[in-house]
Amino acid sequence: MSKHAPKVYAHDLPENARVAIVAARFNAHIVDRLLVGCEERLAEIGLATENVEVHRVPGAFELPIAAKMLGSSGNFAAIICLGCVIRGDTPHFDFVAGEAARGIQSVGVELGIPVIFGVLTTETEKQARQRAGGKHGDAGVRAADAAAEMIALAARIRGPKS
Repeated sequence: MSKHAPKVYAHDLPENARVAIVAARFNAHIVDRLLVGCEERLAEIGLATENVEVHRVPGAFELPIAAKMLGSSGNFAAIICLGCVIRGDTPHFDFVAGEAARGIQSVGVELGIPVIFGVLTTETEKQARQRAGGKHGDAGVRAADAAAEMIALAARIRGPKS
């Protein structure tokens, strides 16, 4: 695991920025911790609670389609996808993790809005807990930071409204 995460930049979010969080219910005991960290960080950054909408889906495999539905609505400056896929004894992990990553990235590129990959892909449950507020930080917080930075970038690129 890399320990060289980028420094978080100051966020200059548009006042009306709205964020959707899509959280998987599979491995909920881990994903719920990511969700708490994500929501708390968005509040710290200054995003109003009423501008954050949370939606639940069955698992990581369903994250991309929910992100596409939410992004296609035009109501959100960014979509944050949270999930947790833990390797088991079958190749199921490889299919779910890979397709979730590919789908999430594809939605962002297609729609031209930030769609953040906040999905843990770990070998063990212990590793997942360590990355969901444990000794290796909080991937939910990092996902919120990535979303805020990308929202601010998009606002700078668009420039002032005329």
